[in-house]
Amino acid sequence: MRTLVLNAGYEPLAVVSFKRALVLVMNDKAVVVEHVDDDPVWGTRAAYDRPAVIVLTRYVRVPGARRVPVTRRGVLRRDAHRCAYCGKGASTIDHVLPRSRGGADSWENLVACCLRCNNVKGDRTPQEMGWELRWVPQPPRGAQWTVRGTERTDPVWEPYLALAA
Repeated sequence: MRTLVLNAGYEPLAVVSFKRALVLVMNDKAVVVEHVDDDPVWGTRAAYDRPAVIVLTRYVRVPGARRVPVTRRGVLRRDAHRCAYCGKGASTIDHVLPRSRGGADSWENLVACCLRCNNVKGDRTPQEMGWELRWVPQPPRGAQWTVRGTERTDPVWEPYLALAA
């Protein structure tokens, strides 16, 4: 069982184990907002509600922490494993503007690409090939990108994740 952690502004920060969440609550560092009904955690002296969503009582925001780092896995996930040129299944990534011509490793310059299109395109731009991108590459948005562990969400979390979007 996992627990969604929110800051004082009810913005999602992380997903932690229910044990970690319970420790934060017991040490007065967090407050339970939502709990799992009919599934208490039994301690030696009492039963505690199993937390589903908690809010930290003290939190210092780290500037720039919400930027999503560019990774191969992230580009493939953003593009749903579909080639940006032909639409077939993608297993590689491609620089729209090749690195040899100054293309950066950025969300705006990387797209998912199938092996065939990647080999045919080589060191050229899509315009030189007469190809068009099926979509404009952009940085990903939403809580599922900025909060680790929200790929598999709990239905109780939905209102809080919707606030972050």
